[in-house]
Amino acid sequence: MDKLIFKAINDEYQRQQNHLELIASENFVSKEVLKAGGSIFTNKYAEGYPGKRYYGGCEFADVVEDLARERAKQLFNAKFANVQAHSGSQANMAAIRSLINHGEKILGMKLDSGGHLTHGYRLSFSGQDYQGVTYSVNKKTEEIDYEEVKKVALKEKPQLIIAGASAYAKIIDFKKFREIADLVGAYLLVDMAHIAGLIAGGMHPSPFPYADVVTSTTHKTLRGPRGGLILTNDEELAKKIDRNVFPGIQGGPLMHIIAAKAVSFYEALKPEFKEYQKQVVLNAKALAKALSDYGFRIVSGGTDNHLVLVDVYDNFKITGKEAEELLGEMNITINKNTIPFDQQKPFITSGMRLGTPAMTTRGFKEEEMKWVAKMIYEALILKQNVKQEIINKLKAYPIYEEVEK
Repeated sequence: MDKLIFKAINDEYQRQQNHLELIASENFVSKEVLKAGGSIFTNKYAEGYPGKRYYGGCEFADVVEDLARERAKQLFNAKFANVQAHSGSQANMAAIRSLINHGEKILGMKLDSGGHLTHGYRLSFSGQDYQGVTYSVNKKTEEIDYEEVKKVALKEKPQLIIAGASAYAKIIDFKKFREIADLVGAYLLVDMAHIAGLIAGGMHPSPFPYADVVTSTTHKTLRGPRGGLILTNDEELAKKIDRNVFPGIQGGPLMHIIAAKAVSFYEALKPEFKEYQKQVVLNAKALAKALSDYGFRIVSGGTDNHLVLVDVYDNFKITGKEAEELLGEMNITINKNTIPFDQQKPFITSGMRLGTPAMTTRGFKEEEMKWVAKMIYEALILKQNVKQEIINKLKAYPIYEEVEK
């Protein structure tokens, strides 16, 4: 046995059990998803697609991938699905390559307004292989200003507009984005990575029928394994997407992860998943309100989804980096995050991004989220040691019962 690795795995299990997991892009998968992700399918090479493989012995791999595709289509009311993308970033790469030519222009949300690296940022392939231009949120409301998006689109004439964010707490109006895209003759790509579970659960409007292509991760609010997903209703675009995933940017698909995706889609189609997503949003609102009552400035004044973006510098003169480190010592896991028009460097930041999917999975409701806000305030502002209180509290909320560690 590799004792060092298995010790690290056990240590990570203990860390997850004993920490308040508030990173908005993280969650806890079911034991069934965990089992599928560690299954015998890790041994199987299956280049190509069901019925058109480059290897023999793929008959059961075909069953798994077909189920994953059909369930994804049903979940999001789409006609075509590609479940092979290894990550959200690779899903975006394949989608962009399917929609526009090398060197053409992408209009995406500015990074400090809540956008993502793959939406045209200069250090990403999306800003190196394409021209990236940006829209921002309104300086006063800190919400998307669709008139400004329209003005930028009319000025820049992008071939592709990307809607979606990694740190934006409000509802996104996909219909307005479609109208702007039509105005300038651009494709519309929706990256729903953060809100996919909310969309599946009916807690956020769907990007269909407005988007040409929709990309997502399968973890975060969707509560599946780490991986990517691409959806479209256009048959010709579907063919391009399949070619751009394989052989365009990937070789053999991760069949064990596709099996886990299929299980997570199955779970997301159940009625209780809708109740879970409803609770995720209620918890985020409760957390935002409680933190505001403790004197924290909440970016955009609140939240409509699963995340809360908090300005820790404005009232308390604490940087996001300091907040991440101080809270981490107290078993509260968060990530530093830029806020709109941030004056701090991206590795320092003025904000912290909090999310409720993981702790909602563990059984937290509104009262528990108020307690979470109290722990954050006491640890970060009052400098009290709340570590043992958190460990004791979490004993009643195990990640997994009777799981092999």
